[in-house]
Formats: sequence, C-alpha cells, structure tokens
Amino acid sequence: MDKKNQTKVTEFYFSDFPQFEDGGLLLFILLLCVYMFIVVGNAMIFLAVQLDVHLHNPMYSFISIFSFLEICYTTVTIPQMLYNLVSKEKTISFIGCLMQMYFFHSFGVTEGLVLTIMAVDRYVAICNPLRYAIIITPKLCTQLSTGSFTLGFLMLLPEIVWMSTLPFCGPNQIHQLFCDLEPVLLLACTDTSMILVEDVIHAISILSCVSIISLSYLRIITVVLKIPSGESRQKAFSTCTAHITIFVLFFGSVSLMYLRFSVNFQPLLEKIIALMFAVLAPFFNPIIYSLRNKDMKKAIKKMFCSQKVRRLWELM
Repeated sequence: MDKKNQTKVTEFYFSDFPQFEDGGLLLFILLLCVYMFIVVGNAMIFLAVQLDVHLHNPMYSFISIFSFLEICYTTVTIPQMLYNLVSKEKTISFIGCLMQMYFFHSFGVTEGLVLTIMAVDRYVAICNPLRYAIIITPKLCTQLSTGSFTLGFLMLLPEIVWMSTLPFCGPNQIHQLFCDLEPVLLLACTDTSMILVEDVIHAISILSCVSIISLSYLRIITVVLKIPSGESRQKAFSTCTAHITIFVLFFGSVSLMYLRFSVNFQPLLEKIIALMFAVLAPFFNPIIYSLRNKDMKKAIKKMFCSQKVRRLWELM
C-alpha cells in the first residue's frame, strides 16, 4: 500500500460489545457490582492490615500490597468496559489504548512478582522458622516490594514505546474486551513478526514466577507432611491454602492467555479467559483472604469500630 494513501488511526473501536438495548444494560449492572465488590473488598483488606498492629508482619504486608494492586489492576480496564457497554461509540484513543496496555500489564507483572515473594516468604516461614525473623527483615520486605514495582513498570516500557512508533492505518477494530498487546499489534500496517519476541518475553517472565512459586509450595508441602502434630500440620496448611488458590486463579488464566504462542482459541473462549484474569481473579481475592482467614476477619470487624476509620470518614 502506498504510504501517502494511508490514513493514520487515531482511535480504536471495540466491536464485540453488545449495544445498550441488546443486553448491554444487564451486563453493565453485573460488571459494575463486581467492580464495586473488588474495590471495596480489597480496600477493606488493605486498610485492615494498615490499622491493625497484629497484622504488621511480612505476610500480611504483602497481602495488603497485593490487594492495592488488584484495585489498580481492575481500574485500568473495567471502567472502560463499563463505558463500552452503555456508549454507542465504544472507542478508545490511540494514546489511551497504549496507556491502558502499559498500566494493565505493569500492574499484572507486579502482581506476579508479589505472589512470587509471598511464596518465598511462606517457604522461609515454614521450612526455616528459626531464622525467619533474621532472613525476612522489614528492610528486605521494603526492598522486595520496591523492586517488584520498579521491575513491573520497567519491563513493559520498551515494548509500549516501540508500539507507539508503529504505523496503524486501518482497520481499527479490536476483537477483545480491552486493549491488549497481540490484538493491537495485529492491526499494525507493518511486519508484526515481533509478536513472537513479545510472546517469548512474556513466557520467560511467567514461567520464572510459576517455577519459583511451584517449587516453594512443593517444598512446603513436603515439610508440612513430616510434622507429627495434626493440629500444627493443619495450621501450616491453612496459611498456604489462600496463597495457592490465588496463585492458581491468577497464573492459570494468565498462562492460558499468554503461553499459547500461535495457538488461536475461539473468540468467545478468548473473552472468557480475558475475564478470568482481568475480573474474576481480583473478585475472588477479598473472598479468599477475608472469609478464610480468622485474623483478617477480626481485623476487618475491629476496623469498622476503629476511631481512625471514623475520623477518615469524617474527613471524606
């Protein structure tokens, strides 16, 4: 195609969202309720950990960071989805699409790194309890948390900068629920063989985290099974059950989406998988960490009776 006759794309169109009168309203209400639950539930966990001194330890600090990330992670995509369900336009600007991809994947990578740190934390706590306080110090926790954010937000930057230089001349229809790397790259009016490089980078980062987490929990299970006391064994398992559940939910759906290379799924299955890691995994996080955790439930109950929370509401 003659470059002079190419029209530069300034916005993308989400073509697979239903019209407002064709079921969009029902989906809007459902998704809005889910989003509100995600924000409120994860905010309660975050505040409970910050306000309750009994939860000021590495494990709950990482849980609170993860809950904060879940709020940010979903806020990048769900409000745009809600807009697309009620709007006739269903569009996003080129810059807006790039920013959505950058923040969505940056928060996602950071979540994966935090989950990896949480697995290592539990490994040291259960497999080397006598040295836990010496190894997992507050300083190390701060360094690991800061490192996760830094690496998470730097990893995607070169790729997004490169994509911003690509020519997009049409079509501009994105067949996904939000802007994602591969669906957008396929719309570029140039050689997109770099998609394979992008797949390899994602595969390495995902598999590295999955390997570390899997090995940590396998070692934990081996050690716990050797504990003679049934009560101690049950307590040790209960502290890891929530982490393993979140790990399976998050990395299971992420692996289906980004570890398939050139394998294509049916369009409906693509959207279901996208919903799993973009909406459903964050939805279950507050349920798993609050309803299945006695200390967290106590902290949340105490939080609603706390004077600090009352003052916070008064200031708001």
